[in-house]
Amino acid sequence: MTTPDTPFRPEDDATAAELRHLVDEYRSRCLWFLREDYYPATRDEILTVLRQIERHGDREGFKRAAALRRWLSPRSNATSAGS
Repeated sequence: MTTPDTPFRPEDDATAAELRHLVDEYRSRCLWFLREDYYPATRDEILTVLRQIERHGDREGFKRAAALRRWLSPRSNATSAGS
C-alpha cells in the first residue's frame, strides 16, 4: 500500500516519461514557482502538479493532465459498497 508521501513508481515507463515531458513543457507557464530540476515523485506531488497545469495551462495541457490523472487513479475490481 502506498501513502501520499511514498515515492510513486509507475509501471508504465512511457507514462512516466509523458509526465516528465508535460512538466517540462508547462514549467514556465504553470509551474514557475518550482525549482528548474523538480519533478514530482509522490502521488500527492503528481496530483498537485497536474492540478496546476489543468488550472493555469491551455486546453491541450488540461487534456493531457486529465489523461495522466486517470492513469494515476486507483483501479479496483472490488464490488462497490452499494452492491
